[in-house]
Amino acid sequence: MAELTPREIVRELDRYIIGQEEAKKMVAIALRNRYRRAHVSDEMRDEISPKNILMIGPTGVGKTEIARRLAKLVGAPFIKVEATKFTEVGYVGRDVESIVRDLVENSIRMVREESIKQVQPRAKVLADDRLVSMIVNPVTQKASNPLDFLLGKKSSNTSVQEAEAQGNGKMDEVRQQLLRGELDERELDIEVEEEMPSLDVGGATISIGDMMGGMMPKKTRIRHVKVPEARKILTQQESEKLLDQDAIHDEAIRRAENDGIVFIDEIDKIAGRQGMGGPDVSREGVQRDILPIVEGSTVNTKYGPIRTDYMLFIGAGAFHVSKVTDLIPELQGRFPVHVELQSLSEEDFRKIMTQPDNALTRQYRALLEVDKVLLTFDESAISEIAHAAFMANETAEDIGARRLHAIFEQVLEDISFNAGDPDMPMFELKIDGEYVKAHLSGENKPADMHKYIL
Repeated sequence: MAELTPREIVRELDRYIIGQEEAKKMVAIALRNRYRRAHVSDEMRDEISPKNILMIGPTGVGKTEIARRLAKLVGAPFIKVEATKFTEVGYVGRDVESIVRDLVENSIRMVREESIKQVQPRAKVLADDRLVSMIVNPVTQKASNPLDFLLGKKSSNTSVQEAEAQGNGKMDEVRQQLLRGELDERELDIEVEEEMPSLDVGGATISIGDMMGGMMPKKTRIRHVKVPEARKILTQQESEKLLDQDAIHDEAIRRAENDGIVFIDEIDKIAGRQGMGGPDVSREGVQRDILPIVEGSTVNTKYGPIRTDYMLFIGAGAFHVSKVTDLIPELQGRFPVHVELQSLSEEDFRKIMTQPDNALTRQYRALLEVDKVLLTFDESAISEIAHAAFMANETAEDIGARRLHAIFEQVLEDISFNAGDPDMPMFELKIDGEYVKAHLSGENKPADMHKYIL
């Protein structure tokens, strides 16, 4: 984050998202302000809170993608939630505090993956040592029985140290064979732990082992696998032993509290004028439950209390039916930065198909190349698809860039269905404008406006 200025952040976002310059600037400034806040005095830092952003615009114009790419760019914990999935207190459903719990889980996963990468070299060495010992001194292993644990019976498996003492002369030779891949076809019995059963409570998964406080012995089973798979399993086991779980939890909590990004989608669906009663959950009630999380509060999780004061919240909605002013004033005040995203133009559709990394045309070309079809799109095809997408959004529901997926599937339906014959030779197929017109139908077909001309 320290190396990225707002201009550089926007430049990175331009690689994946076309247009919406104002929205990109706002999120880039919000991100940079986090870095600036980290370098002010401690007294001042506590007073500076993130300026939450409210994105207003139709579906499919890049609201979610901007937030997701932003989090990925700086390695920040990120979660996307639908505002309509939550209910007010007293109703059965997900409570808003699960937003913070899910964010912490994502943060734990991120830090854990980083830690595993750091210990991976050491874990591989230890795994190879265990694997060599198992090959040199194979022992018949039995999966441990929880009852044996309770009765105080010890496992009869030969330890790694004993195995090494019995065959030191041969171990170096086997290790060299292992490194050269000469033992890849050999099969071994590996003891692996079985996951404890879990319960789904209020949208959260709770392990029965955690509920018992770790008193239950871990159940294991024997897997019969080849050496490469055994090496992978043993490396994973050794990595787990090398991890400092307390340090991972502390770092994950710090990141969630200071760098976490929460994207609340469909926030306009919980906006409604007061007095719109009925048997359903009141929209204003959901807003009032979300408010403390956005304002800053402490949420209890299984990893400890988490503060939400310095998390960045990005709200998004189309606001076709309701208006921003239909949100309760307290919630409006917590989203001081409003950004309007524009509907995509025909030129935007052209750029989306050609400019971003892994654009749609490149994706379909790579997919069909697997089945020996070398696909190319000429300029007339790009123009025709862009025009069809723009007109379909104008005349039917505006679904933004997602319209392109529907059009590409229609245009390439015959090719995708017939490709894949193993006897088919490699051949090139060029898609032009006439081919696109011939294969479009229904709401994606550009309307003929001549019949309206007098």
